Amino acid sequence: MTEFVTSADGTRIAYDRLGSGATALIMVASAMNYRAFDDTSMQIATMLADQGFSVINYDRRGRGESGDTQPYSVEREVDDIAALLDVLDAPAALYGNSSGGALALWAAATPGVGERITRLALFEVPLALEGEGDGGDDLRAMNELVASGDRAAVVEYFMKDMPPAWLEGAKNSAAWPAMLDISTTLSYDEAVLERAQQAPWSEQWASVTQPVIAMVGRQSVPIFPPAAKALAAALPDARHVVIDAANHSVKPEVMAAILGGFLSGHEELATFSEYPDEPAQQV
Repeated sequence: MTEFVTSADGTRIAYDRLGSGATALIMVASAMNYRAFDDTSMQIATMLADQGFSVINYDRRGRGESGDTQPYSVEREVDDIAALLDVLDAPAALYGNSSGGALALWAAATPGVGERITRLALFEVPLALEGEGDGGDDLRAMNELVASGDRAAVVEYFMKDMPPAWLEGAKNSAAWPAMLDISTTLSYDEAVLERAQQAPWSEQWASVTQPVIAMVGRQSVPIFPPAAKALAAALPDARHVVIDAANHSVKPEVMAAILGGFLSGHEELATFSEYPDEPAQQV
């Protein structure tokens, strides 16, 4: 059953809480996902709860049943995670999917919040490498498109660097109307990614000393493997791993096994241990 917590700016954040174990995880969703639209994350959460963990799966602001107080800022999204940590009344790990991984990194780097985060599991964070960013051009373009009210153009622009077949498939799917409904929030994901261009990662995320796994699928889009390797090199205690995943999506049972091993401190028992050195293939 949906529960709600109030963030620092008064925004209501909707979430599901599963399990009751002492070790906790908060799932930080990717750009296109929220609970009612993302059955994979709910399956992962359920499997982890069955393994004995406490899991919070929430709607990021502006999506699903969560509110969306303006103006947007990355800090307000970090406050949402802080409010969920208050719900748990205990430290927790974060699982950041795609651009949600960048938000998880900002939370871990925020004083007063990061100290309450135990571990970070990141899957295919679409970060531009240091020195290869666009200087904020994409964020400015996204904000202009959002202001124009052309929701389809917002989604198309956000997906411009993805394989063209993904966009065509989305347009022809039953999910397209839901994607249009949340299109105005895609600039939020652009903002959490753009901030990483503003200084060297080793400086911005120097305080992210928690254990981190930066995951990519065995079949991956070209941007993801270099970003994961760069994160592993820049963060104090991070590891790049290749997992059994393809096309920027995961099998629930695979990710639940990986996260379960990582949360328990026995990551060598998790699924990714079968391919620790295997390079990702491009799709």
